[in-house]
Amino acid sequence: MSTTTMSAAPASTNPLKSKWVQLALGVICMMSISSPQYVWALFTKPIMGQLGVTLTELQVTFSILIVLQTFFSPFQGYLVDKFGPRLLLSIGTILTGLSWVLSANLTTVSNLYITYGVLGGLGAGIVYIGVVGLMVRWFPNNRGFAVGMVAAGYGSGALLTTFPIATSLTETGLQGTLTFFGYIIGAVGLLAAQGIRVPHADRVQTAGQIEAAASGVVPKVMLKTPVFWLMFLMMSMMSTSGLMVISQMGAFAKDFGITGAMVFGMAALPLALTIDRVTNGLTRPLFGWVSDKIGREYTMAIAFGLEAVAMFFWVMTRSDPVMFVILSGIVFFGWGEIFSLFPSTLTDTFGQKHATTNYGFLYMAQGVGSIIGGSIAAYIHGVTESWIPVFAIMIALDASAALLAFLVLRPMRANYLKAKAV
Repeated sequence: MSTTTMSAAPASTNPLKSKWVQLALGVICMMSISSPQYVWALFTKPIMGQLGVTLTELQVTFSILIVLQTFFSPFQGYLVDKFGPRLLLSIGTILTGLSWVLSANLTTVSNLYITYGVLGGLGAGIVYIGVVGLMVRWFPNNRGFAVGMVAAGYGSGALLTTFPIATSLTETGLQGTLTFFGYIIGAVGLLAAQGIRVPHADRVQTAGQIEAAASGVVPKVMLKTPVFWLMFLMMSMMSTSGLMVISQMGAFAKDFGITGAMVFGMAALPLALTIDRVTNGLTRPLFGWVSDKIGREYTMAIAFGLEAVAMFFWVMTRSDPVMFVILSGIVFFGWGEIFSLFPSTLTDTFGQKHATTNYGFLYMAQGVGSIIGGSIAAYIHGVTESWIPVFAIMIALDASAALLAFLVLRPMRANYLKAKAV
């Protein structure tokens, strides 16, 4: 079957029709919705004091936020595909900012579940899925890099707000902080969303690239294919492994005797957490770019394998504070790229027209990891009174995902695309 080379998109003086401008706007939108998840820990103590609730009761809010952001993503993706990204991203950023503003004056935890949890989760989910779905269309030849950039924006956006919010809580209190920053993050995201555009039709099909179908595979057909469910399984495995680490870092440090240690003149655990956030953001565009050059499955095998190896040496040198800090950074460097590799691979396989909705279904794998990752790790440690079995499971999940990428996903996806090209 011959592949028709598409003509380049018509030149335009409108800067909003530049893919790089769209990438920048997408990064800003992602950064604007990152704070509700990543600075939540700053709010727990003052909210507990204001509402008079236990930490267990309060953490339900965070669980609602994550569950609605991930498990509603297929529906959110469908809305973005149907009504367009600019409208839905505008709604999503407004909901995110409003979730903080409305939370500022609450007197009951149940109302907090609705405002911070439900509104925040739905708003963030719409924006996350919408931006990723847009980038795979604007950058058909560099999907991994583009998706990695916006995913890094989400992962690192809270770096700009963490210290200002911490300072504001001390100086103006909980109510003033939530109100002020709610307006800020909502306004910034809303303004960026106004510049969002869909690419010209000529950009939608990659020159010389064979995709499953020019018009894209609809979700109900995609969900019947083994290749989708293999990707879902692999992303669930990687999400579970990574979230086991994220949820238990403090416990690891305490049990390994790292909590009071100093590394390079800094406390070991905060230093590790800072480095982890940097490497977790850096890996997304970097490995995305690598996958654009050498192929998705080869990159998955390298990255997932790197995390497995780093996990092994991390637990073997667990009492060494320096190695604890360094290897934790390498672990996150091998994990964060799942948010660029999987959406890019999915769109390469099933086309661009329904990319947003399709990724919504795959992104539910992150929800699976968020529910079972921390709970399984805590349960196993409670039963065995050791973190060694937990690390063994994490290493097995990472290594298995690496092998599946190279030995199973690569030929399965190649055969699927070959059959569609006939």
